[in-house]
Amino acid sequence: MSVILVIEDEEPIRELIKLNLSMVGYEILEACDGEEGLKCINNEKVDLVLLDIMLPKQDGYELLPILLKKNIPTIMLTAKDRLKDKVKGLDMGADDYVTKPFEAVELLARIKSVLRRTGKEKTEIVMDDIEICLEQWKVLKGGQEVDLTYKEFDLLRLLIENKGNVMSRERLLELVWGYEFEGNTRTVDMHIQRLRNKLGTDKIKTIYKVGYRMED
Repeated sequence: MSVILVIEDEEPIRELIKLNLSMVGYEILEACDGEEGLKCINNEKVDLVLLDIMLPKQDGYELLPILLKKNIPTIMLTAKDRLKDKVKGLDMGADDYVTKPFEAVELLARIKSVLRRTGKEKTEIVMDDIEICLEQWKVLKGGQEVDLTYKEFDLLRLLIENKGNVMSRERLLELVWGYEFEGNTRTVDMHIQRLRNKLGTDKIKTIYKVGYRMED
């Protein structure tokens, strides 16, 4: 999965971003100021940066030209009333921006869009004999295509990307169906059962009263 560097000096915001991104399979690096962020940029493989503008030591505007030079896509994190920050950042070459406070679903959608647009997003996910072709929205099992609905496809992708970790029913419902969905967690259970049947696998384990985990 893609590696995302979060450069944000407010710890609660940084921790919230880490939680939401790691839950969908992204690998997270973090920095609490511009100086630490620069070290990560220079020493780590990074696919995308979430960059706060107002940072201690070196602000986001100082880091942005370095990110552009290294061809690292950047999404700015800006305060609600700082329109000039958004305009300046975009003029300097940032790929997108998110206004704080933000919903996790919006942030995830913008990250996915930028990664896809810049060619940094993975195109395939493989686990054993299951292959997910992300660009074609196609799943192969032992080389044979499996007919999945969009929701089944998204569920399978999330479970494999978080292999070994428990995904709660509520979290899966939120990430696959969205905040506005009026159904309940039984919807997740039904889709999981269909996935098991279509893939002929017992690796999607039920964790009693919690959710599901994809086994190695």
